[in-house]
Order: sequence, then C-alpha cells, then structure tokens
Amino acid sequence: TEVEAAPRRHPEIVVSPTNRTSNIVRKPSKISYPTKNNRTISILGIRGNFACWQARHVFREAFSDNKSSRCFAVYCTIPHAPDTHPNTILSTERSSLTMTTLRSALAKGAVFTMAVLKTCHGFYVPGVRPHEFLPGEDVPMKVNAMTSIHTQLPKDYYRLPFCRPTGGPKMASENLGEFLTGNKIQNSPYSINMLREVNCQVLCQVTLTKVEAHSLGQHIKYNYHNNWIIDNLPGASVGLSQGGMTLKHYAGGFPIGFIARDTKEAFVYNHMNIILEYHNPEGKEGHRVVGFAVEPISVRHRYAGGYVWDGESSEGFTKPLDTCMTGEHMDRGNVVEFQRVAEGESIIYTYDVIWKYSETAWASRWDVYLSEDHMVPAQVHWYSITNSILVVLFLSLLVVSILVRNLRRDIAGYNALEQLTDEEKEEEQEESGWKLIHADVFRPPSSWPMAYCILIGSGTQIGVCGLATICLAAVGFLSPARRGSLMTATLVFYMLCGCLAGYTSSRLYKSFKGRQWQLCTLFTATAFPGLCFIIFIFFNTILAFFRSTASVPFLDLVIVAAMWCCISIPLVFLGAYFGYKEDYITFPTVTSTIARAIPQPTFFMKPIVGIGLAGMVPFAAAYVELFFIMTSLWMDQFYYVFGFTLVVYLILLITCAEVTVLLCYYQLCAENHRWWWFSFFAAASPAMYTFVYSIFWFRSLEASKMLITYMLYFGYMFLICFAMLCVTGAVGSLTCLWFIRKIFGTIKVD
Repeated sequence: TEVEAAPRRHPEIVVSPTNRTSNIVRKPSKISYPTKNNRTISILGIRGNFACWQARHVFREAFSDNKSSRCFAVYCTIPHAPDTHPNTILSTERSSLTMTTLRSALAKGAVFTMAVLKTCHGFYVPGVRPHEFLPGEDVPMKVNAMTSIHTQLPKDYYRLPFCRPTGGPKMASENLGEFLTGNKIQNSPYSINMLREVNCQVLCQVTLTKVEAHSLGQHIKYNYHNNWIIDNLPGASVGLSQGGMTLKHYAGGFPIGFIARDTKEAFVYNHMNIILEYHNPEGKEGHRVVGFAVEPISVRHRYAGGYVWDGESSEGFTKPLDTCMTGEHMDRGNVVEFQRVAEGESIIYTYDVIWKYSETAWASRWDVYLSEDHMVPAQVHWYSITNSILVVLFLSLLVVSILVRNLRRDIAGYNALEQLTDEEKEEEQEESGWKLIHADVFRPPSSWPMAYCILIGSGTQIGVCGLATICLAAVGFLSPARRGSLMTATLVFYMLCGCLAGYTSSRLYKSFKGRQWQLCTLFTATAFPGLCFIIFIFFNTILAFFRSTASVPFLDLVIVAAMWCCISIPLVFLGAYFGYKEDYITFPTVTSTIARAIPQPTFFMKPIVGIGLAGMVPFAAAYVELFFIMTSLWMDQFYYVFGFTLVVYLILLITCAEVTVLLCYYQLCAENHRWWWFSFFAAASPAMYTFVYSIFWFRSLEASKMLITYMLYFGYMFLICFAMLCVTGAVGSLTCLWFIRKIFGTIKVD
C-alpha cells in the first residue's frame, strides 16, 4: 500500500509533514509515525501500548535511510484515550510488562519482517519485474539463435545474410543454463518505440553471393525458425493455414522462408509485420508490453521510379517503394512477387510496427504461450492423470489383496510349523516356499556388488534431484519465462544431492561387507556424471565444427567441471563418511556359508521374463505425459504443466515399487534368493520401454539425413533413459529390501 494513498483509503490516517516527533492521530486506536524522507509509517496489527512504543522506535531506525518510492502502511491498536502521549503510555505499561511479553515479542517479529522487506515489491514470480514504457520510449528487440526440429542444430542468427545492428551484434547477459541449452541472445537493428507505428520501414539491403545464397537456401530447406524477443516475450508466428485461415503459433518462432511446392525454389521472408500488444495498468503513466507476434511476408521490393539503391547511401532509407502502400501496413494478399533466394539477388529488408491495446494483464501475458492458446485442451492432461491414478489404484488393490492374503497364510503356517515336534517336522520337510531360503535371502549379490551399490546411490541422487526440480518448477520458479533456469536448477540440485548418493552406496556396501570402500565412493561420485560429461564433451566438439550455438564456450565447460569437482565429489565423500560411520544394516536372519541351490524355474518364473513384463504397467501410467515432455524437449514447444509432471513422476515411482515387490515375492516363493539385481532391473524396465518408444517417436521429427542429428537425439535419449533406469531401479530395490526385511522379521527361524 502506498503511503500517499492512505488518506483516500483510510481517512483516519494522518500523513504527517516531515519532523522527528511522533504524531498521535485524533481518532481512537490509531497512531502514525513520520520518517526522515517525507513518508509516514503507521503500525499495523500490534495490540498493546508498550509494544506499540517499541515498534515506533524500531521503525525509526529501520526506515531512516529508506530510498524506496514505496513503503507499507501499518496500524497499531491502542486501547487508551486518543490524547495519551507515548511517554505516558510507557510509564503506565512498565508495571504490567510481564503480561505483555508475548505481545511485545510478536510486535518485534512483525516489525523486523517489515524492516527486512522494506524495499521489496510484489511481482509475477515466473517473469521479471514489469517495465513501463513511456510513449515514444525505445522498446529494444533481441534475436536468439535460429532453431530447426529437423536438424537439432541451433545456429547463430547473424550467420545468415540478415541486417546487422550499427557497431555489430552484441551479446546479451546470459546465465549458465542458457549457454548449456544453446541460447545466444543478441541485439538487433530494428528500431521500435512505444505506441509509434511504422509503415514499410527500410532496414537494409543485402546482395547475395553464391555462398550466402546456398547457405540461406539450405537453412530454409531445413525449416529454420527465427526466435525474436521483446521485453522477455518470444515472438509468436502469424501465418495462414492450408484453408486460408490466419493462425498464430506461440512456440518455436517463425520460419525464415519457404520452399515452393512446384518449383522447389527457396524464398526468404524479408518483410516483418511486428505486432505488439500493450496494456496500461491503472495508476501508471507508462504502458506494458503484453503480446508480441511476427507476421513474416516474402515480397520482392522495387523503388518508385526505377531507383536502384547501393545499400549504403542514406537516400535509400527515405525513397518510397512501389510494393508498399502509403499509410497502410503490408498485407500478404497484396504481394505480387515473392523474394527469391539466388546468387546476385538484392534483398531489401523492411518491417512494420503495429500497436494494439489489450486487456491482458502483465501477470497473465504468458498464459497464451504456455497453453498455445488452448491448442491442447487441459482435459487431455486430466485424462492422463485420471488414467494413471486408476492404474495405481488397481495395482495397489491387486498387490495388497495378493500379498496380504498369501503372507498371512504363509506366516501363520510357518509359525505353526515351529510348534510341531521333530517327528511332525520331518513329515513337513517337503514343504516349499520363501521361508526355506531364509539363510540365503540376505546374501550379498554374487556378481558386481560394488556396481549395484553405485547404481543405487546414483539413482537416489538423481531421483531426489528430479523431485526437487519438478517441485520448484510446479510452484512457478522455473517457468519458461526464465530461460535456462530449469537447467541451472537441475545442475545445482544434482550437486547438492551428492551426499545422498555417497550415504546410500556406502551403507549398502558396508552391509555387503565390502572392503574397497574408497573405490566404491569414487565411482559413485564419478560414474554417472563422468559418463554424461564425456558424451557432452564429445557432442560439444562436433557441434563446434558445425558452428552451432549449442556448442558451449570453454569457460562454461570449466565452470561445470569446477562445480562437479569442487562441490559434487566432496559432498559424495562427505555422505559416504557418515554412511560408513553408521552400523551395519541389520537383517532378521543369519546367512549361511554355503549358498542354496536354486530350482529350475518355469517359463513365466524366469527372471528375464519378469523383468520384461514389469515395465509395462509403469510405462502405461506415464505414457501420455511422456508424449508432451518429448514434444517440448525436441520440438521447441513450451512445457509448463509441472504439477501434472509431479503427479506422474510420483505415480511412476509408486507403480515401479509395487510391481517389483509383487514379482520379488513370487521369485522368493520359487526359492530364488538372488533378488538384488532382479529387483533393480525389474523396476528399471520402464526406462527400456521409454528408449524403445523414443525410437518410434523419432519419426515424427522428420529428421534430416545429417548423421549428427541422429547422434544427438539417440545420445541424449540414452542418457535420459539411463538416468531413469537408475532412479526407478533404486526405488524398486530399496522398496524390496524393506519388504523382505519385514516379512522375514515376522517368522520364527531356528
């Protein structure tokens, strides 16, 4: 609340002139306090005279140097006469100080909070602070890297023969996440001013050489799109559908040109209708940009009177064009001839600026971008969630009904067997079941026990990192409006979760009585991130040869390596230190020295069959949402429904845990005590289904024949699926460990 507006909204408040004395308002229950810089602070919600006196003095210190244009209006309730002086209040309250201690503490807390937040302003969380542009003020437009879903190779905007700003392009400030995701934001030569419309403004002229014509034609063939930004809003694309209807697409930018269907010639979009929507908030002098779209048009410009411009003289910027109508904006229906891309062609770049008023508030301007103007109805996500929840409920009921009924019968039978005599026990020796392997069920894995611990630790780290990142994105802090924030948050959370990886792997390895604990901890800290880093460096080197903006600069690689070596690895060793200090994981049974032979299983009880079938249900529960995630990841679409992602993520983990427990139980009933690796791969099988699904989904990209496109797609999908394998495998294995300890702890064993 602005103090200047207080008298209008609350007549009982007095805005005092500048002085150093407190002013008592001539109405009961209110006081106000003037600060040094012509603003009055009134104390709110503090009951009790001594507390109010304290609050005023705290505010004097807190707001004495306040340079903010706003502060908070607060009140104080005083149950005494309105003319009572504060010094008198103080003297009368000293006798009852003990009765107001709690109120005084609350007052101090409230005042301290207000003092800390004295310069804060509330604004829309996913974006930045709104900027009000005065009429005629410059509205800067920036250009990002060009992208194509067919090549997956983002390219620098100024690599093609486009107009350059005076003094050359300059990089905008970017964070680490933007560099890692291939963003390269630079300034542009377009001059845009608030509420000032422009008609067919000449920007520059470019005469194509043979190399430039070939390069521009190739980029048009691969369907590269421009990505422009104004006031942090990406430019939507305005075009025509096959039926002639005007369509607006909010993600992925707008194309740089098109290929003629009949002649297969390339044509470039050299005229841009820049459509800007603005909103005037109440009580503000300036205007806020709430919408940004670009309508690209290809037109072969000609100067009136046959004038030929050399592209440098100032006369060409003012000469009228025959292809533009005076006082009217360019319309694609009036275009007579398109601008071809060929050697020797002189391309004149022009643009219009169109301002439109909109009732859309600044806080909700991203809504159409995130929902694609309701192109994908929200009901689709709700149907997906409903389907997933029904799958979980059905599976949970199935698991509970099978396990509870069978376990009750098994446990009762095994405990009753302990009450029999030796002669009666001999008659029951042919009994089979999971109790018979009590001396082998907790035997460490016979093969690769260290690798098992490393995968479980890495899965724990990635799983908690993913959960924290999705939760933060679900509340709006990692919105697409904050470019690179999702990647940056993922890196930070992964580094900080290193202690969980070290603790989990060390506890398991200690329980397996492993001796090479230093090697186990080192591999836990370096195995998965080392694999990611090697693949990333390999792709980064290839992308550098292609001069793609996805090639990360050397300095950012050093930063990522420093974060890994100086933060993640020490945290893994710290977690391992505490893990090895803990006691062994206690098991309810004693492991024998000689392993029990495993009977020959039937076909459906073979571990490989169980592993193959285990991933079907979890994958089916997450299939629909996986489609939207893949589309966002590889087709430059905005993804914002992180609340649905959080639900699907939890459903995936729950279904993996339930299916793995059920299959493990049947393996134990078949007297197969080698459940460690089985539980891991059974829970990890949805990752295998995801990778197979990505192979079929790849066809929707209509990828180019460039080998690097295939390498990038399947290389990074392999890393994503491997991370998913670690997460779901760790959840399934730890759940099975808890389950098996529980059931063997309920039976009596000799």
